[in-house]
Amino acid sequence: MTVPVPASVSAESRTAAPRLRHWVPRGVYAPQTDTGLLRRALRRERITGETDVLDLGTGSGLLAVEAARLGGRVTAVDISWRALATTWWNARLNGQSLRVRHGDLATAVPGRRFDLVITNPPYVPTPGTAPPRGPARAWDAGSDGRLLIDRICDSAPTVLRPAGTLLLVHSHLCGVDDTLTRLEGAGLRPEVVDRTRLPFGRVLRSRLAWLREQGLAADGTTEELVVIRAEHA
Repeated sequence: MTVPVPASVSAESRTAAPRLRHWVPRGVYAPQTDTGLLRRALRRERITGETDVLDLGTGSGLLAVEAARLGGRVTAVDISWRALATTWWNARLNGQSLRVRHGDLATAVPGRRFDLVITNPPYVPTPGTAPPRGPARAWDAGSDGRLLIDRICDSAPTVLRPAGTLLLVHSHLCGVDDTLTRLEGAGLRPEVVDRTRLPFGRVLRSRLAWLREQGLAADGTTEELVVIRAEHA
């Protein structure tokens, strides 16, 4: 199922987000186009001092800090200790308070539910079967790019409150319709709310021959990024 993106958005959503002070050390995923796309979607949500926000795979913490600056009570999760330290430091740089939790996706917050879950998971299709290691854990996601996406879709109902919302960004290379179908199967109501197209970056260019063999780059050397918003049905 493919849901069209509205042709227009509000003037508020088009307003550039205020600049954050942000430090990213080597070995931590630096904010890129996908981060900016998800940040724009995040700023359209109604976040108050009563909104509990979960950032799964926080990386450098830019989205977690933004959610805190919008007023949310934020918990940031990552499997990388370095990423969590970076998130904590970036929160301090911007005068914000948030919680950091080490662990594998939602297993880091057992039994907790949130009003808003945001996530920019690894989604780059990857040759071979070896599990990703080191900095590549931030983007490598198995041969179909869905190593973590399927887990996030399946677990979303267990971490969302009844009126909660999931915001998820990923590439068309790992199957937008597959994600929509999976979220529907999990009892959520998903829609694509943002999209943009951009040239392949360094990692995808290095895998171009393999991607073409897999039929994933038949249309050239650009990828489409989408933000999917899902609520309880």
